[in-house]
Amino acid sequence: MSSIEWKEKAYDDAYSETLASLERKRAEDPGFSADDARGVLKHLYIQDGNDWVGRGELQDISIQATIDAYERFIAEWESGRDR
Repeated sequence: MSSIEWKEKAYDDAYSETLASLERKRAEDPGFSADDARGVLKHLYIQDGNDWVGRGELQDISIQATIDAYERFIAEWESGRDR
C-alpha cells in the first residue's frame, strides 16, 4: 500500500464508520437530536485544536474524518435530505 493509499483508506474507514454510527444512533435513540450531535462536534473541534503533544498523522486523519462525518450528518439532518 502506498503512502497515499493508507491515508485515504484510514480517512474513508473513519468517515464511513462515524456516519453509520450516527445514522444508527438517530434511528435507535428517539432522544438523540441534532443539538446532541452539534455538542459532540464542538468537542471534536476542541480535540482537533489540542494537538500540543503531537498525536500523529493517523490520529489527525481520523479526527478530521470524524469531524467531516458529523458536519455532513448534521447538515443533511437539518436540510431534510437524510430521510
